[in-house]
Amino acid sequence: MLEIINLACTRGDHQLFSGLSFSLSAGELLQVQGENGKGKTSLLRMLCGFLAPAAGEIRWRGQNIRELDEEYYAEMVYLGHLNAIKDELNALENLHISAGLAGCEVDDKEAIAALRHMGLRGRETLPVKVLSQGQRRRVALARLLVGDAPLWILDEPLTALDVGAVGLMQELIGTHLAKNGMVVFTTHQPLEVAGVETRRLTLA
Repeated sequence: MLEIINLACTRGDHQLFSGLSFSLSAGELLQVQGENGKGKTSLLRMLCGFLAPAAGEIRWRGQNIRELDEEYYAEMVYLGHLNAIKDELNALENLHISAGLAGCEVDDKEAIAALRHMGLRGRETLPVKVLSQGQRRRVALARLLVGDAPLWILDEPLTALDVGAVGLMQELIGTHLAKNGMVVFTTHQPLEVAGVETRRLTLA
């Protein structure tokens, strides 16, 4: 379980939110929403351990994520609204690197299967710089298909995706939740998973 207890976030002298508490259990889907500048991305980065809260605590399986360190990172996948891929490398190389940075060893067979599942058959070894924005996003999203991290933290996962890819993304999330995974996400586009009730947290 992921637990957030009395979390606060400040940016300079401005407090974005405070006293924020919620929990997330296996099989649950949580959308973080609110106007721009209210701290959605900051909250997601806190949940990843990339940004320290001004106050409060984030716990994973009952322990503070600061104490767990690498153990927590091995059980979590974060995808930001930027793709974080290198243009000069190909899709396969990018997937190997992103998985490796998270401590997840992936062989070529598994990586190619993930890329093809994301609709990139025939483009696995092309330099990312020749791919469209939507295809680049698919390269980044392929990271979700390798490894078995139960917690997905997704910042605008549908950015640059066409209708077909949005449907595929919704299916991926549904499959992950059915396997007792959990997902926290932000989006400006509709994202509904069949058979799953989306919880919503609004940062006012």
